[in-house]
Amino acid sequence: MEHGRRSERYVRNADCATIQIQTRWSIRISSLLLAFGLGLAVIPESASAVAQEQPVTSACEAQSVGGPLFITENCNDPELSKPYVDERKPGTLTDEASGVSVSFTYVHGGFSGTKARFSFYFPTAEKYKGRFFQTTYPTIGVEDAAPGCPEIGTSTCSVVFALSSGAYVVSTNNAGGVPAGGPLAAYRTNAAAAKYSRLIALEMYKTSTRPRGYIYGASGGAYQTVGSMENTSGVWDGAVPMVFGVPNAIPNFMASQLLALRVLRDKLPQIADAVAPGGSGDRFAGLSAEQRDTLKEVTRLGFPLSGWWQYATLNGGGFWAVEGAVRAIDPSYMEDFWSKPGYEGSEPSVQAARVRQDTTVKNVGEGNELVLGVEPSKDLLNGDLMIKDGPKAGQSVVITGIEGSKVKVVSASGITAGTAVRLDNSWAIALQYYSRHQVPATHQYGWDQYVQKDGAPLYPQRSVIIGPMLNASSAGSVASGRFHGKMIMAESVLDVSAYPWSADWYRQQAQAALGDLSGSFRLWYMDNADHGPDIAGMSAGVAFEHSAHVADHIVSYLGEVQQALLDLDAWVAKGIPPAESTNYRIDADDQVQLAPAAELRGGIQPVVTLGVGRTADASSHPTALVKKGTDITFWAKAQTPPSAGKIVKVEWDMEGDGHFTAQPVSIGHESAFKEVHRFVRPGTYFPVVRVTAQRDGDANTPFGLVQNLASMRVTVR
Repeated sequence: MEHGRRSERYVRNADCATIQIQTRWSIRISSLLLAFGLGLAVIPESASAVAQEQPVTSACEAQSVGGPLFITENCNDPELSKPYVDERKPGTLTDEASGVSVSFTYVHGGFSGTKARFSFYFPTAEKYKGRFFQTTYPTIGVEDAAPGCPEIGTSTCSVVFALSSGAYVVSTNNAGGVPAGGPLAAYRTNAAAAKYSRLIALEMYKTSTRPRGYIYGASGGAYQTVGSMENTSGVWDGAVPMVFGVPNAIPNFMASQLLALRVLRDKLPQIADAVAPGGSGDRFAGLSAEQRDTLKEVTRLGFPLSGWWQYATLNGGGFWAVEGAVRAIDPSYMEDFWSKPGYEGSEPSVQAARVRQDTTVKNVGEGNELVLGVEPSKDLLNGDLMIKDGPKAGQSVVITGIEGSKVKVVSASGITAGTAVRLDNSWAIALQYYSRHQVPATHQYGWDQYVQKDGAPLYPQRSVIIGPMLNASSAGSVASGRFHGKMIMAESVLDVSAYPWSADWYRQQAQAALGDLSGSFRLWYMDNADHGPDIAGMSAGVAFEHSAHVADHIVSYLGEVQQALLDLDAWVAKGIPPAESTNYRIDADDQVQLAPAAELRGGIQPVVTLGVGRTADASSHPTALVKKGTDITFWAKAQTPPSAGKIVKVEWDMEGDGHFTAQPVSIGHESAFKEVHRFVRPGTYFPVVRVTAQRDGDANTPFGLVQNLASMRVTVR
């Protein structure tokens, strides 16, 4: 199997201006990047803030005129040169999921003259191993750890993992978060805190050895993590960006998902069934020409086909927040879409989807829920509810949910029973086609379908390409591949928000910029993982909210990230290279295809197969036809890639209802597992086996647990 992809069909001249727009636009971009986180030494006796000067060095400078400030270990950020500590105390935290408790020294402070704040969590001296971990997410404006998981910013579970691993934690508020923090929010606050933490650590642990440091983050945090490694040198020794998206991902990946949800709405159940285990494989069966073209388009842009299992709860993620940026930066797009030649607004099927309807609010419920006088069309999702009278007359709010005559809006403030409103999805429909009019200046091959062989766009192009602006607003600059230090990129094959080919794109940029990557870069793909880092987060509303039986489709990638951080440190401190990059290929539809066998696939995730039969060889058959009331023998085979760890846990959900039962296992690198089950009712079932591996074969640790699963189709008669 190969890492690369088919040859590039076009390359346009890069517009260098897009790399330098973050300052100009950061003020205009509102909350939008979702997607889609003592007593060992003497300190000032007073609780008030006391400035502590860093060693005198030269001021940090930009590497190009108008470019972002480049931070090194030995230069001072001129706006963050006066750190202070205003609190230091002992503390404890318990991760409820694992039950692990940790004790630490908490140090809080900031940088004089700014809104930048930091929190450090230091383990006891006997546990300290000379390193720190720092996680980040652009819109999080709080420096202290949030309770629980998922790990989209500093959380209780990230602190517990770090301290249990002998690392202290660096956490910041990104100077108030993007966009409020301006240029300091992208990477500069994180960098200044990381550098200052080393001074505190040297004092606290009475050592002269420089602490090694690693930054990591998911989604928008991956933008920040990559930007941090590209715009600094010597601040962090390594990084783990997770579920990274190409610079043009936002808003286009979200918008394309919404296009598919609207056009394919009635066909999504059969599409999901066709691509599910044991399905027909014919995803186009019974589709109209428009539906076929839409499915082809969204697939080629990168939406993973197997990700349609959750079609019933997909809603474009945080698109309702992102679309505000588009309207601010490209305000004439909607009118052009509906009135100018070359745009889709003139097509009859698109015109038929446009809704402009007057009604009144009958009742205002809890949670920004409104009961309307009409039952709105499903096509109004992410459309506008325009207020026609009352104190908010002339304003509008975005519709984020529709159920019968009830709609949820971003804010119901100022709306009362009897308020006259207009429902209008003119912007929402227009933006579903936005990716066609946003061919990026730098080649990002999901957009190949929108250009002719000579590189000329097939559709009218807007005067501004928004994706790189949002990338730069979060990261400080547009991702280029020229990073410093070492990097393990963790990407999910079933990511419906940051399409999986994005990581391959970044690998190509890094290879073009740096040459041989064997000593500095790894790309680990996780099969059956999605955008959310931990499926436990669904109850918190982060990823998979309201999706049924999530655990039958998706595994967490937190264990992979934890192992990646430890492997990075072994690479930096001891020269021990981590597991090789995953072997994969990008097919003609821009779908990521993994090598089928563990010894070929690489990475650190176990490979699992499942089937029915008398011997373990049956595990390669994805379908079975059985009689009710008879005992059926299921076989699962699992294997870990070289040096990836040992299998420590096997769990079965025989009827696909989300309830798993663990099976005793003999810890090892490769095993076959048998389970006998009897189906008592006719129907179609999707049994699932979930396998967990751990680097050291430790079945009792909550850390570094890397999972995969396999499912099959059983028809019971």
